[in-house]
Amino acid sequence: MGEATEKVVLLGEDGAPIGSERKDRVHGAATPLHLAFSCYGFDAEGRLLVTRRALGKRAFPGVWTNTCCGHPGPGEFMEAAVSRRLRSELGIEARDLVCALPTFRYRAESNGVVENEICPVYLCRVAGEPAPDAEEVAGHDWVDWPAYVARATRADSDLSPWSRLQVAQLQQWGLVERFLNG
Repeated sequence: MGEATEKVVLLGEDGAPIGSERKDRVHGAATPLHLAFSCYGFDAEGRLLVTRRALGKRAFPGVWTNTCCGHPGPGEFMEAAVSRRLRSELGIEARDLVCALPTFRYRAESNGVVENEICPVYLCRVAGEPAPDAEEVAGHDWVDWPAYVARATRADSDLSPWSRLQVAQLQQWGLVERFLNG
């Protein structure tokens, strides 16, 4: 489903759904608050799959970030949306999917496009080598979590603003370590 037909869930300031709108009409200079998700996928060795956003993306093109991000459609369960996005964007399946940061919220701007999202953060296990959709992903790599944390916390970090904020919260509570060791 493309941006012209994909719908996102609009939210009130309290986080309650207030409607839906086409994705291509939502992301702009005055982006309304809407529902999204971020996912961090780890392999059997505990390495994180990181991706580089496609250069054709309107917001944050070419930026390195977590495994994947997306939006649930109206009425779609969040876990189903995360699994759908991992399959369509990277050709991989999620296992042991858990919501680590259910109330994460951020706002960021790139090239006049504002992201304004309540964006629950998920952790999961993934197996196999990704087969990225070139429209979505320009590159990928497997990195150790401590190296990703170090990269995210550098002042000159090349990672997406949402991932830097998410990593800080995941680290604060030791959520990734608990997930990997649990």
